[in-house]
Amino acid sequence: MKTGVTGATGQLGRLVIAALLQKNLAPSDIVAIVRNPEKAADLAKQGITIRQGDYNKPETLEKALAGLDQLLLISANEVGKRLLQHRHVIEAAKKNQITHLVYTSLLHADTSAINLAEEHRQTEALIRESGIPFTFLRNGWYHENYVQAIVNAVLQGMLAGCAGNGKIASAARADYAEAAAVVLATSGHENKMYELAGDEAWTMDDLAKEITRQTGKQIVYLNMSEQEYASLLAGSGLPAEIAQMIAGWDAAIAHGHLFDDSHQLGKLIGRPTTPIADTVKKALESIK
Repeated sequence: MKTGVTGATGQLGRLVIAALLQKNLAPSDIVAIVRNPEKAADLAKQGITIRQGDYNKPETLEKALAGLDQLLLISANEVGKRLLQHRHVIEAAKKNQITHLVYTSLLHADTSAINLAEEHRQTEALIRESGIPFTFLRNGWYHENYVQAIVNAVLQGMLAGCAGNGKIASAARADYAEAAAVVLATSGHENKMYELAGDEAWTMDDLAKEITRQTGKQIVYLNMSEQEYASLLAGSGLPAEIAQMIAGWDAAIAHGHLFDDSHQLGKLIGRPTTPIADTVKKALESIK
């Protein structure tokens, strides 16, 4: 069984490959599909096959996917360009008669108000239309998305945002990577969809209290309007469009769009998900 992983030198991709090896997949049965093979030299040393494949170049993808039985399509990171990029991969998978396509989507992609959801909804539709047996891994937010905010909070004495009391059921990137590895390494996941989120949901106020607990320094959460938060982010140097997008994510959080209490992630990986407190601890260690 040959298993391909796109975006294999990215943060998630590397963790997936490490998890596959821990599940005793032979390195020779793993194919790392990367845009720049030079960045995968360490993977090649482990016996993993490296193939060049660029989401923007369909001709490279058709060659990269040759002979694979299953494929993990890690969603591209260029917002606004991802649907076409994903289409290229899906078409190459179909031409190569891949029998199982696993895709990293977004939590509750079909109903989410987060603007990132639309490209995921459209990609899921393309995969269904392709006829390839699929598994959708609808990943929630990563704990790691908040590392810089945690560091800034310590330096500034506050967390800022517009998420209100919205609950965030995030998990560590490694948790999501392990879930992908489970799906690729075991049977019975075809044509299923998993809503993946952390076991313990938290609010931004909870995060401020956890930073306070670990540092002994009083950290408060300043809840702002969406526009106020966007202006604050833009004032810190972010492009206005990016600042507005981030503020929009927080506004969606306030309405529950990153909350899930089905515990499908923990059940899939067979253990509790990583608590946010662990990520706070690691973030604080980086500034000691």
